[in-house]
Amino acid sequence: MHPLALLGFGLVLGLRHAADPDHVVAVTAITARTRRLAPAAWLGVVWGIGHTATLFLVGSLIILFDIVVPARVGLLFELAVAMTLVVVGLINLRSAERSGLEGAGVRLPATRAFGVGLVHGLAGSAAVALMVLATVRDPRWACGYLLVFGAGTLIGMMLITTSVAAPIGLAARRWRQFPRLARVGSGLLSLGFGAWLIYQIGWLDGLFRTVPRWTPH
Repeated sequence: MHPLALLGFGLVLGLRHAADPDHVVAVTAITARTRRLAPAAWLGVVWGIGHTATLFLVGSLIILFDIVVPARVGLLFELAVAMTLVVVGLINLRSAERSGLEGAGVRLPATRAFGVGLVHGLAGSAAVALMVLATVRDPRWACGYLLVFGAGTLIGMMLITTSVAAPIGLAARRWRQFPRLARVGSGLLSLGFGAWLIYQIGWLDGLFRTVPRWTPH
């Protein structure tokens, strides 16, 4: 594949990667507190920056030094994602009794979005690096692919966060209790999905068993 075509392919796959269920659940829970599109888009950008940072750093190390990620380490990365989903869900449920939407002067959880993005990028770095190595052997183009892939994920996540905020804002103008419902619903979704992932990773994939099974994805 031509290197420029490879980079274009990476951008498209990055956009698609943003729509992975664990990503959507996490940012939905984080974004559920705002109905304003600009702050919601910023949360997507911050999440994408964190995701791209660890994806590029760890992925580049794997590519440049031909590192083999052990199955148990890969599963630990994915377990960290599951734990962040549980934490974000609990935070939403705990704060559901407060004001449903953040006022104009209240800081949105950009730090939280950045941290969640860092963890998600860590979990996906091995899979993306292995995918690149299967296509191109030039380390320079491979690392460039990681950056373009991360940029695609950032753009995709910005679109997702604004798509979450828009209907919340519309519904909030018609039903004052909807913001609280959105916080509770997104919190329960994040908590439940995170708990399911912990079970899947810990027992079905074998992280807590003698022989773990891990397929990077």
